[in-house]
Amino acid sequence: MRYVALLRGINVGGKHSLPMKELAAQLEGLGCARVRTYIQSGNAVFEAPARAAGKLPGLLQAAILKQKGFDAPVVLRSSDELGSVLRSNPFLKQGAKPDHRYVGFLARLPGPAALKDLDPQRSPGHAYRVQGREVFLHLPTGVATTKLTNTYFDQTLKTVCTMRNWRTVLALDAMARDGKA
Repeated sequence: MRYVALLRGINVGGKHSLPMKELAAQLEGLGCARVRTYIQSGNAVFEAPARAAGKLPGLLQAAILKQKGFDAPVVLRSSDELGSVLRSNPFLKQGAKPDHRYVGFLARLPGPAALKDLDPQRSPGHAYRVQGREVFLHLPTGVATTKLTNTYFDQTLKTVCTMRNWRTVLALDAMARDGKA
């Protein structure tokens, strides 16, 4: 089965350097095949047995900590799940510009109590919708100006969130579907 690994905080602002060749080698060392990476911020598409998928995020995170000495949370989606993300973005249906669309991928499904703690007015002019393990965002003034951050969603939803812009989500989906992963 084909999967997409989304690592948080890799090669951002000169911190937590992890060359994509090393990421690919780590995934291969964990039994993944046909590994390809996308841009330098910790995205990989690969094949792995479905029975191993549940353990891969923790194993990869531990391998990076051991080899590089820093913690890099890992969120995993199957290629089918990623395709579903593309089809279910509510801001796409509302006509939001591609450059204003982002997706926060959550490691776990947030509980109902945590969802109630989210503040719809936290970042005026910006909007979000939580659907399953995704947070769809509409950020017309950009990600740098929003208060809807990974940290906010981590703390409020009690899970790990890693965000990607819409172009990256589209590119990862194409890689996962093209048979070359």
